[in-house]
Amino acid sequence: MINKSSAEITKCILHKVANKFNSGQNVFSEDLVRFDQESYDLMKNFLLKPFGSLTQSYRFSHHADVRLNELNNYATEIFNDESVFVEFSKNMVNHLYEQSNSAQIKTGDVIVVLIEGIVYKDVLTEAVGFFKIENKVDFFQTYLDDNESFDVVVQKGISTRKIDKGCLILNTTDTEGTVVFSVDNNNYDAQYWIKNFLGVKLADDYNSHTQNYLELCKEFSEEVIKPEFGKKEQGNFLANTVDYFKEHEAVDYHDFKDEIFTEEKHKDLFEDYKKHYEKLNDVLIRNNFDVSGVVLKKEKNKLKTEIKLDTNINIKLDVDAPDAASEYLERGYDEEKKMKYYKIYFNEEK
Repeated sequence: MINKSSAEITKCILHKVANKFNSGQNVFSEDLVRFDQESYDLMKNFLLKPFGSLTQSYRFSHHADVRLNELNNYATEIFNDESVFVEFSKNMVNHLYEQSNSAQIKTGDVIVVLIEGIVYKDVLTEAVGFFKIENKVDFFQTYLDDNESFDVVVQKGISTRKIDKGCLILNTTDTEGTVVFSVDNNNYDAQYWIKNFLGVKLADDYNSHTQNYLELCKEFSEEVIKPEFGKKEQGNFLANTVDYFKEHEAVDYHDFKDEIFTEEKHKDLFEDYKKHYEKLNDVLIRNNFDVSGVVLKKEKNKLKTEIKLDTNINIKLDVDAPDAASEYLERGYDEEKKMKYYKIYFNEEK
């Protein structure tokens, strides 16, 4: 994670990016934004707040040579000579524009900033921030009309609640390369932002290992367990997976299979799906890695363990209670009503 408590925006410029697919044209500013104190404080919090809780970082990549990655080069030029900030901020926008190869890609405002005072792993550094605003919100603007009476008009503006898309490129490297953080709250086309524009891959650390493995388990539960064995067993599997991660400081793939699955055929199904998942998503799932508690806490909230019935009744299973479904939930079939049923045992209502 990064510490932004001492961070300061030293340069900021605003451009507009169009959609190449629709033959639009980018519009560029020539001068930096001049803030008053109120707008500066609001802008600083708006841009940096999403990065305060991020645990996972990325590194620049390229199929031939990482030195050919456009964003990597542009940020490096700015770090080496701040006088080229305006010029290379335009280059970044043009690079983003070149990735808009479908009508689905949204146009928007682009904010590019240079930030000093970012702390990453106890090292003070600087960062180039690149943010795309895709959605505007309606708001009422009051004004005094010709009759000296107040009236209102609806206008569109940028909401300060959350960034649509953004990245921080730090002026620091490790053995894998330049450190990059990214947020995408309008994830309608992840390839467009992460792969095509940024050209990054997840850092090879325990945070990404934990997320990759949990995503594998989530997809396995959705594509294999639910259609083959039902939602109850899906909930059991996810709850047992979370319990395994909570109880172990490190994951061992073979030990995981032995603890989670009682039958060899289920282990084989998981083994086959793991190979399919790795090939489909071009990702390597590690067999041994340390568990990231922060990632586990975040990812388990995304696991769906709710059984939705066509009788408008939903049963929500607690992902933190792996034994509850097997002990207190029974599934059966009523011959008289010709309907399936769930029987739930409990002591008292909460």
